Amino acid sequence: MKYSIEGGTLPVVICTLEAGESMITERGSMCWMSPNMKMETTSNGGVGKALGRMFSGEALFQNRYTAQGGPGTIAFASSFPGCVRAFDIAPGRELVVQKSGFLASEPTVELSVFFQRKLGAGFFGGEGFVMQRISGRGTAFLEIDGHVVEYYLQAGQSIIVDTGYLAAMEASCSMDIQSVPGVKNALFGGEGLFNTVVTGPGRIYLQTMPISQVAGQIGPFISTGS
Repeated sequence: MKYSIEGGTLPVVICTLEAGESMITERGSMCWMSPNMKMETTSNGGVGKALGRMFSGEALFQNRYTAQGGPGTIAFASSFPGCVRAFDIAPGRELVVQKSGFLASEPTVELSVFFQRKLGAGFFGGEGFVMQRISGRGTAFLEIDGHVVEYYLQAGQSIIVDTGYLAAMEASCSMDIQSVPGVKNALFGGEGLFNTVVTGPGRIYLQTMPISQVAGQIGPFISTGS
């Protein structure tokens, strides 16, 4: 499989497959393809894995596209202005990703549910109690809201992240929450009551324009009608 990512802040990943090669994607992500691409809707691992994907924010079923009779082309577009990033997944290089961050992958990549170890991180950390775990082996494409900024955290090194800005982290990292210090800061600082604390070792990926923040900004300007 070969690919190119185009489109700047409105990105699309265009994949070229050899005969017999396949791609897995979530429902509605395909935007164009050559006529020899065959689509098959699948639970991709059975009912258990399908339910796990559903709890992590993805669809119950996935679509598998396979090139037949020769090379084929298929493109997957991001659902929000930002960027599409390719990641090489392998044992020891698994990722934990925000809900709905998965765009497409080779079929040897597995998408499953990831539960936070600590309840506080799940309920107050901004990423929800459930996230996505990407494992297996192969190339996976993630969509990230806005621009992506990477940091590598050494063992024991931490970074404080405002709600919603954590797009992904290597599975070797851990996540917890901490309350904003001081009653006045918490009530009037405008940054919420809690922040997410990510601790290494591992690489983290932060996004500059979480869709939740955008929705909060434009919400007051949208009339609900009578």
